[in-house]
Amino acid sequence: MSDSLEILLTNDDGIDSPGIRALHDALSSVGNVTVVAPATDQSAVGRALSHEVDVYEHELGYAVEGTPADCVVAGLAELGPFPDLVVSGCNKGANLGEYVLGRSGTISAAVEAAFFDVPAIATSLYVPVDDRSFEEVATAPEDYAEAVRATSFLVEHALDAGVFDPGTYLNVNAPLPDGDPAPIEITRPSKRYEMDASRHGDAVLLHDRVWEEMDPESLPDPEGTDRRAVAEGRISVSALAAPHTTNNHEALDALAEAYLDAAPADRA
Repeated sequence: MSDSLEILLTNDDGIDSPGIRALHDALSSVGNVTVVAPATDQSAVGRALSHEVDVYEHELGYAVEGTPADCVVAGLAELGPFPDLVVSGCNKGANLGEYVLGRSGTISAAVEAAFFDVPAIATSLYVPVDDRSFEEVATAPEDYAEAVRATSFLVEHALDAGVFDPGTYLNVNAPLPDGDPAPIEITRPSKRYEMDASRHGDAVLLHDRVWEEMDPESLPDPEGTDRRAVAEGRISVSALAAPHTTNNHEALDALAEAYLDAAPADRA
């Protein structure tokens, strides 16, 4: 891939995070990188959109007082050259499983690009927390080396390889570096969902229990899923599509046909 490749780079951790810096520096040797990223941390905002956002110049590109989806729309429609590819990341923290597809700002930026029919890659770093809270774990640019290497390879080769059908995006999750480069495994999102809540006085604490079971020795996720691949030290790549599949079935058709018979007549 030549250096004429146009790349729009965004994230949800904010434009000053080490993950986007690491990707910017690596991808700049692959093509022309335009950064349009949130001015502040916008993790877990999903595809939230704003009506109007402030924008200011930053040493990497443009900082937007808005969401990752705002950044993609602004970058594609106004702020930069129309790109060949959108890259979102590198996120501090993995984005694994079906349930993050509508929640993660990192993935939502890729989804927004897919609706524009622009190929996209969302990339994230799995960060083990041990007995610390996630907020207590700091990352440095070198921690993203595995994720950056895999993302750079995909940016350089995936377009010519023909992996991007209309509306397709890749969800990449990488482990921390550990010596030799990790292999890539093509995976499917895990179906596990273990959110719960507990009340504490006037507050309700929401708790995501999925991350408590990332031990490869006891991981309940089956082979071929993104969570198992990352927990066992491999790079997970899931090829996903937007819009997501709509399920239809005979029972729902029957309800639609029965609606008018059940609805009360207009007595006006």
